[in-house]
Amino acid sequence: MKWTWLRDYLGITLGTVITALALNIFLIPNKVAAGGVSGLATVFHHAFGFPVGMTMLALNVPLFLASVKILGTRFGINTLYGAAVLSAAVDLTAPYTPVLTSDLLLNSLYGGVVSGVGMGLVFKFRGTTAGTDLAAAIINKLTGISVGQALLGVDFFVITLAGIMFKSAELSLYALISLFVTTQIIDLVQEGPSAAKAFFIMSCSPDAVSDAIMTELGRGVTLLAGCGAYTKSERNVVFCVVSTSEVSRLKDLVYRIDRQAFVIVADAHEVLGEGFGSYQGRRL
Repeated sequence: MKWTWLRDYLGITLGTVITALALNIFLIPNKVAAGGVSGLATVFHHAFGFPVGMTMLALNVPLFLASVKILGTRFGINTLYGAAVLSAAVDLTAPYTPVLTSDLLLNSLYGGVVSGVGMGLVFKFRGTTAGTDLAAAIINKLTGISVGQALLGVDFFVITLAGIMFKSAELSLYALISLFVTTQIIDLVQEGPSAAKAFFIMSCSPDAVSDAIMTELGRGVTLLAGCGAYTKSERNVVFCVVSTSEVSRLKDLVYRIDRQAFVIVADAHEVLGEGFGSYQGRRL
């Protein structure tokens, strides 16, 4: 158990350092305030000369205290740790990080990618860096607005404020690009690339299809009870997950048995057990 906790804090630390490097190399020097507390701190840094890390901490502390009072202790010590380490990492690494390019598009894209990797690691190891997550949760509690909408609203406010303070709508547009890239990379880091495909197969011969999948591909199959809304006829839906290299073989197999089969293929970003990966998280 203690080694799992140590792994989590090491993962959170690594993630915050990577995020700090993304801010210092790509975003802060080029005034790309891609939402969140870091974006607000970037605005204050260029407007008033405040150090970004200390400004982030100064903004996060009251947010954290307010969240404890309004929401209880659900965010826990990992949130406080992540926020503190990120703030320290931003200020400590700032003097040693080079500005690689002045091209705003490159800074927005690479800043989004690198910060997404960092934040994804923080979330993957059960941490957060406070900031707008707390603000959105507080708004949700007080007003009933969904967390997603509140988060979008807060980030939009920060990006708009940056555009006004820097007198540049262009910078706001680049910040939106960076924010979008960051969210996509966060999901990719947490879920992993699409390494498998999930098949939902509606066939007149579900038993034959199931037997063929199990014998020819060696994959497990689940039969889901289904009923046609129009015909009211009951029929089993064949559900199966295969690796990407087996997709063509499975489609050939299905249509060899039933040329009229209806097949849905969906991305499965993380598959655990039954011949795929195993869960490496905390033991409960």
